[in-house]
Amino acid sequence: MKPLLALVLGAFLIVPPIRLYVAFGRAERLPGLNSAGNVAGRVSVGNRRVVVRESKTLQLPPVPGSPVGFDCNNPVYRDGDRVYCFTSHEHPYRSVGSDLNHLENPPRRVSIDNEAGWKQGGRWIESVHKAPNGRLYMWYHNEPPGVVPNRPDRTAPRIGQMISNDEGLNWHDQGFVLEADPATFSSKTANNYFGRGVGDFTVVPDREGAYLYFLFSTYPSDVREQGVAIARMAAADLDAPVGKALKWFDGRWSEPGLGGRATPIFNVEADWHGPEALALWGPSVHWNEHLKEYVVLMNLASGAGWDQKGVYIAFNGRLDDPRGWTRPAKLMDAAEWYPQVVGYDAQGRESDRVAGRISRLFLKGKSDWTLEFE
Repeated sequence: MKPLLALVLGAFLIVPPIRLYVAFGRAERLPGLNSAGNVAGRVSVGNRRVVVRESKTLQLPPVPGSPVGFDCNNPVYRDGDRVYCFTSHEHPYRSVGSDLNHLENPPRRVSIDNEAGWKQGGRWIESVHKAPNGRLYMWYHNEPPGVVPNRPDRTAPRIGQMISNDEGLNWHDQGFVLEADPATFSSKTANNYFGRGVGDFTVVPDREGAYLYFLFSTYPSDVREQGVAIARMAAADLDAPVGKALKWFDGRWSEPGLGGRATPIFNVEADWHGPEALALWGPSVHWNEHLKEYVVLMNLASGAGWDQKGVYIAFNGRLDDPRGWTRPAKLMDAAEWYPQVVGYDAQGRESDRVAGRISRLFLKGKSDWTLEFE
């Protein structure tokens, strides 16, 4: 017993107590990170190896009364001793708690200053950004009705921005920042949802804090411009964003966010508007502290009804190099939409925009897996 006791005491002397506290605190806040469950998927890309393992279920609070519960990416961030999570189905909701295991359920409906008389379709929160000045910025997917010529049953999504000074309970709508050219409508589309537009996206800051980058799905009539595209906005323009975003097109940040064209960083395999559509969509991006590069997760949709053919993954060291993304590789089979991770930043705070070697993998607000990067 004495050698064992000495070994235990020696471990406490070598590892400071505060580090032990942080390590166990993280494991409690995101359960299952240290488990070695069955492998549910794996892929190698260059010298990177990614493994999906089954783990203890972690469920985010669903939208009250929604038939689907979750209908987009679910932003997560920690501020001080509280974790904040946003879920949406036509309108955003917010949950608060000490950690992801103790979020209030049901979540609370947020308030938006132009809700009265809003007739422009629903709003789905896809990304949030807590600025150094304490303000919280949010970007939403919007689906306005009656905008596709001769097709009242189809919409054309666009992306708007809002700002909050109370951790996202009350929002001021700042206007739309990304939208497709009306001339790109496909009135003969076989797509069950869209006739054109931009949406199903994520927003992530660069490491220097100079720009916010949008990776978004794009649905114009021209198949050459369909897929996942990229745009950016200077962080200095966050308080007056309308007209400030620029889309990457033909090798330059040259096209306006409102109405401009975009060159996909991931092209579709078959026309979004045809009956045999095959396309990556719904990107969720995070900075990986272990790999020291950005990681994007996407779904592969098939056919007019968007049947899912699995989760795909790609990597890039810099957001300002749109051509630098690796070729997307299949990570796992999955029937649900909206893959995303929740991990920890360098300060040990939960985030859907920063993760480390092991994080939780979510699909449609539910995590049954960990994601391990080597």
